[in-house]
Amino acid sequence: MTIRVIVVDDNKGFRECLVNLLEEEPGIEVIAEAADGNSAVFLAKEVKPEVAVMDISLPGMNGIEATRRIVSEVPGTKA
Repeated sequence: MTIRVIVVDDNKGFRECLVNLLEEEPGIEVIAEAADGNSAVFLAKEVKPEVAVMDISLPGMNGIEATRRIVSEVPGTKA
């Protein structure tokens, strides 16, 4: 079974490192990345991840609000 993940962080270098670490793990597939809360919500609706790894401090919509929206609008997503 593969766990589909979206990674959200406004720090590009950190996000890329986290994606690389996650992709080395068997059974984990990073299906999307975002740099802000609004993009995260939009992408989550499109790709329907099972897990969202979210930074709290994001430009625009913060990570807490983005997480609330993703969990409520994308059934089956855990954060």
